[in-house]
Amino acid sequence: MTGRQAAIVIFGAAVRPDGSPSTTLRRRVEAAAAFGETLAPSPLYVPTGGRGRHGPAESTVMAGLLGARGVPPARIAEEPTGTDTLSSVLACVRLLRGHGHDGPVFAATSFYHLPRCVLLLRLARLPARAAPAPLGPAGQAWHERWYWRLREVPAIPYDVALMLWVRLRGRV
Repeated sequence: MTGRQAAIVIFGAAVRPDGSPSTTLRRRVEAAAAFGETLAPSPLYVPTGGRGRHGPAESTVMAGLLGARGVPPARIAEEPTGTDTLSSVLACVRLLRGHGHDGPVFAATSFYHLPRCVLLLRLARLPARAAPAPLGPAGQAWHERWYWRLREVPAIPYDVALMLWVRLRGRV
């Protein structure tokens, strides 16, 4: 890809009690960074996610992982206020518009979560597409995989309805 700078919005996941990234968080960042290396010009990375039950904000942990991979700080725009998928999308929209971003936007998250993230970004009027998802953990039990997939079934229409309400009120 050439031309306008892309933005890769990396959706958060849990931070461990000791402040280290969960396996899911680490995999999301690694997949986003690997994808970003294929883009020209270099993308803007937008790690999103506030402080959960443990440690620093998810976005801060992700920014540290990106920095450790050699991503310059100028290519990282942390969004540390999102507490769920919808609030993260809305905060990222404000952040990207505040930066005058007009390039493509890629959602980077786990496979099961990609449809909701891309849909919400598009409903927020961003030209969003999916970044390649990280591979799931080896040996994960089938019921664990299906738990996360089934969780999206009520979440998608719920968040879509809320996003449409936000749009109707002119806030996006």
